Amino acid sequence: MDRYEKALVKSFKHDGHLHRVWLENWFVPQERLHPDHAEAGVIVLINSQTPIQEADGKQWMSKVPAVTFFVPQQWFNVVALIEESGIRYYCNIASPPYSSANTVTYIDYDLDVIRHADGHVQIVDRDEYEHNRIVYHYPLLVEQKVTRGLETLLERIRNEESPFHDAIVRSYYEEWKQFVLK
Repeated sequence: MDRYEKALVKSFKHDGHLHRVWLENWFVPQERLHPDHAEAGVIVLINSQTPIQEADGKQWMSKVPAVTFFVPQQWFNVVALIEESGIRYYCNIASPPYSSANTVTYIDYDLDVIRHADGHVQIVDRDEYEHNRIVYHYPLLVEQKVTRGLETLLERIRNEESPFHDAIVRSYYEEWKQFVLK
C-alpha cells in the first residue's frame, strides 16, 4: 500500500458505548513511515478539518490539521495539532489501539496530557477520570495500566522520544498535502 487510504477513528468508553468518531482520516502508507515508526508498528493517521461526531450525533469540524500516532501495546495515543504557534500534542490516556478494516478503535480513559508548542506540559481531566473510574467500575488492572500509560507518556515527553518530533510531524503533513492536491 503505497497510497493513502481513508480511515475512521472511533473512541469508546469503558462500558463499550461510543464516545466520538473522527470521520475523515488518512493512513500514512507503510512505505512512507519514518523508519522508527515502521519498526515499532506505529499507526499514523492524518486529517485536516475532519468532521467529528459525538456519541449524541452532534457533529463539529476540527479546526487545525492533525497527525495522530497509535503506538501498539501502549496505553496512550498522541494527536499532534499543527497550529500557527507551533505543534501542540494532545495525548489521550487510552487502551492500546485496535485496527481492522480501515477503522482504528480505542477506549478513552479521560485523562489527557497536553504538551504545548512552548514545551509546557499539562495533565488535564483528572476529575473526569476519577468520576468515570467510579461510574464504570474500572478494575484494578485498568487503573494500573492507566497509571503506567501516563508515566510512560510523560517519560517520552521529557526525553523528547517518538512521536514528539515536530520535524517528522510536519514532514508527514506536507507529504500528505502533496497527495491530496494531486
